Amino acid sequence: MPTPPSSKALLHAHDHGGDGPPLVLLHGSGRSRADWAAVAPLLTHRHRVLAVDLPGHGGSEHTEGPWSFDGAVAALERVLVAYGMPDALPVGHSLGGMVALHHAARRGGRSGGSGAGATPGAVDLDGFWWGRPEQYPGLDREAVVSGLARIGELIRSAAGQIAEPDHLAQQAAYAGLFGIPYARAEAAARGAVRELPDGRFQTLPVRERALEMYTALDGLDLMALVRSVPCPVLCVRGRRAQPPTPGMEWFEELTAAYAKGLDRDLAAARAERDSLTVEDIDATHAMLLEEPEEIAALVLAFTGTL
Repeated sequence: MPTPPSSKALLHAHDHGGDGPPLVLLHGSGRSRADWAAVAPLLTHRHRVLAVDLPGHGGSEHTEGPWSFDGAVAALERVLVAYGMPDALPVGHSLGGMVALHHAARRGGRSGGSGAGATPGAVDLDGFWWGRPEQYPGLDREAVVSGLARIGELIRSAAGQIAEPDHLAQQAAYAGLFGIPYARAEAAARGAVRELPDGRFQTLPVRERALEMYTALDGLDLMALVRSVPCPVLCVRGRRAQPPTPGMEWFEELTAAYAKGLDRDLAAARAERDSLTVEDIDATHAMLLEEPEEIAALVLAFTGTL
């Protein structure tokens, strides 16, 4: 099994081993490769599996900035070449799903001159960001623009924050509301932060990188990206509603409208290309931690068709 050279230029990765066509697993925003701990072992009987920390996250905290999708894909290609699996199929959750689509748009069906191989497909697990105002049917445009601005303010205010020593316990306890086992949630929360000398935690990415990342996400035209991928794509949508939050009714109205917009737009994209598959899962956005067996089954069903 090839071992990558030691280099700060490489993304941090965990090689889960396994036999068969290679998969690279990509996590969500503010998360890490630890989110895949329960899913990866369910894939190794059919695939060689590598889980990677994206730029600015987990063990890849010190990769060079600024954060961009092009930079993330280039960094991903370098680590895949180093591990001897340049043709790995990317399977990404949330932010990782969007990176997977960018990688497949660039490498789907063709090899790169730098040694990067052709990916046979891509999997996007609930990676849709917040779209554009026209993707919120039934809501007044001004209300959508205002709501998206409020969401942007909320996520930016929390970017790169310093968390108290009880941060991991709080995260794990909250995850328990969704049926996620405490140990699994705590390990995933630990992978997403850096511990400070005073016992507090630095959430990752650090604020500068996080703000760059949110700017890149806000500039994304997801449906154009989906249409640009030349190889088969699986999009998986979490359909389980989050518990309602008092005072956040505006947010629930916004997400309900966006769900309808995604239904419409994904159906239109699927009608244009039969290589796009869309599946639903009874899970919230935290699907990797909630339903690892079902996620693995969906991924294996998709790769089995390639």
